Amino acid sequence: MRSSRLLSILLLLQTRRQLTARELADELEVSLRTIYRDVEALAAAGVPVYADQGRAGGYRLVEGYRTRLTGLTEQESAALFLVGLPGAAAAFGLTAETSGAELKLLAALAPDQRDRAGRLKNRFHLDLPAWYQDAEDSPHLAAVADAVLHDRRVNVLYRRWEEPREVERVLEPYGLVLKNGSWYVVGATPGGLRTYRVSNILELTPTEDEFERAADFNLSDYWREHLDGFDRVRLTAEAVVRVSAGLAARMYDVSFPSLVKAVAAAEPEPDGSVVVTIPIESVPNAAATLSRFGAALEVLEPTELRAELADLGRALLDLYT
Repeated sequence: MRSSRLLSILLLLQTRRQLTARELADELEVSLRTIYRDVEALAAAGVPVYADQGRAGGYRLVEGYRTRLTGLTEQESAALFLVGLPGAAAAFGLTAETSGAELKLLAALAPDQRDRAGRLKNRFHLDLPAWYQDAEDSPHLAAVADAVLHDRRVNVLYRRWEEPREVERVLEPYGLVLKNGSWYVVGATPGGLRTYRVSNILELTPTEDEFERAADFNLSDYWREHLDGFDRVRLTAEAVVRVSAGLAARMYDVSFPSLVKAVAAAEPEPDGSVVVTIPIESVPNAAATLSRFGAALEVLEPTELRAELADLGRALLDLYT
């Protein structure tokens, strides 16, 4: 434990050039007395560390000194792909490993490269959940990730949208995908590869049973094909709608990609309105989605969707009258 902390102090001084005892203590979550002892131990071991006195002082390494003791542990190596994704690292239980891997990577860089990397880190931030949504709570994510990394089967109790709602599954987890703040695990089952939402896993029991994944499996290719297939199954019908001139002029504020794309490609009517055809799911789903535009969007076809919207309008009128 102490050797790891000594290495961390050395790498912190190498990457940040100067740190006070208090800053080191806060970074490593230890006492000031511990930092004093550790710095003395480094100096006794021949590391050229010294202290600048005064208000702007702190511990420094002799100019030009660089250590090559930057080897990554197994856990830090596994956490490398999460550098820059603190939320994902925390969900996997790899916050400390990610920080350690990042520190060692920075320490291995030349000063000018390290400065550039620091600027990039401080000037770009990735926030995955959509507006007005929080990241999903996925208590079994770390266990799923561990099974993915070690090719081990897991037994899960899963909640799905169709009856029976709760089902038991034995999964061979091939990979994890983070989309719009939600985690999905791609798992092999007797019926083939399936995609499961991690937040819908109610119970998970890890096993020591290892499986052999298909040699030709590519997670990125699978996910792209999965999304294409999902849209083909989901969007099975079309609707013809008239978009008012006012709404057409505000398309830059509309979070409905298929409608925005259709309006952009259409020729406006003399009054400025636009008639377009858009893909839809079921009639109830389309009615709920399109009703938020109120009178600024009129459904022309199909008649079933017009009737559904009319029923929805009457129900709202009855409720609020």
